[in-house]
Amino acid sequence: MVVKVLHTADWHLGRRFRGFREHDELELSRARFLAIERIFALAIQHQVDAVLCAGDLFDAPLPKERHWHALVELFAKHADKLPATYLLPGNHDALTASSLYREGSEFRRLLPDSVRVVDRPNSEFTINDEAVLYATPCQSHAGELDLAMRLPAREEGDTRVRIGMVHGQTFDMPGHQTNFPIDPEAVRVRGFDYLALGDTHAYRVLASAGDDKDAPRAPVVYPGSPEPNTFGEPGAGHVALVFFPRDRGRRPIVRRERVGRFTWRDETVRSLTALRTIATESLADTVLRLRVEATLDAPSHHEATRLLEGIAGDDTARGSAAVAMIKTEQLQLDTQEFAWVDALPESLRETANRLRALANGEDGATARRALLHLHRLAGQ
Repeated sequence: MVVKVLHTADWHLGRRFRGFREHDELELSRARFLAIERIFALAIQHQVDAVLCAGDLFDAPLPKERHWHALVELFAKHADKLPATYLLPGNHDALTASSLYREGSEFRRLLPDSVRVVDRPNSEFTINDEAVLYATPCQSHAGELDLAMRLPAREEGDTRVRIGMVHGQTFDMPGHQTNFPIDPEAVRVRGFDYLALGDTHAYRVLASAGDDKDAPRAPVVYPGSPEPNTFGEPGAGHVALVFFPRDRGRRPIVRRERVGRFTWRDETVRSLTALRTIATESLADTVLRLRVEATLDAPSHHEATRLLEGIAGDDTARGSAAVAMIKTEQLQLDTQEFAWVDALPESLRETANRLRALANGEDGATARRALLHLHRLAGQ
């Protein structure tokens, strides 16, 4: 191999996970740093020549100090083994006059010498005698320029492996303006062997079509986020290991490697049976958003509540899911099914029947809660 690189992007450190409980939000934030630990371990294990970080490493241009300082500590921890690492500002953490990437910032001052920030358009970095990296940062949150097409073209006689790195979108959404549009053909037009991209959170490999059908197609790659950022991001949780053969007639070998822990799962259950099934599953590495939309009698309602408590846990005990967001707004009490009332002592039976009469009135929600509480006490 002429050169080996690890390509990663979209860490989004400092991201808030609104809607989750405080300790769950901390767990999700911690997972992102653990994924970076795995990325560094992978780079060291495979003895890569460079680590390419293609933008949006932070969720904002000025993240809280605890987030950027934790990253600095990770770099310092692995500084003696980690190869040259290149940090590219993306659209979320754009290189602006006030961002942490600016020259002279405390973040820049504390980074090890082996970590280099791409702080100039068309920056050139020598990876080794046979490979070179060209990269351009995002300097604003949004833009219309194709940063890849503005990278320097291959000069005649340059036989080095040329890698380009930018942050942007290679696809159009109907009715939307593409932010920092990237033409996948830039890899061919500008004479690159590999185009390292960030922005899309799922792992994707595209290829330049090229004029010569017999020539190897240079890969255009999104490694995706090392940990998903939200629900509906299938394909997140990976990095790309890239191996460039000495034979220039062969396409680079791109290998997807998993570094993430969590799978984000969005479920809606409409029966107690479906809820029981989920409660028996292994959810230790799952971020679960669970909606319960069912109308249950009091015994079934209490069983559902116990199952949900077992899945979500509380401040004193962990649940079966690593992180859970439980939605029970549509979990209702069946006000028609009250066979259990007949087994109550007469005084309680009278109270239950009065609450039943109120259950469908203006104060129905309070009456239904009282009925459930009465059922629980009667059971005890």
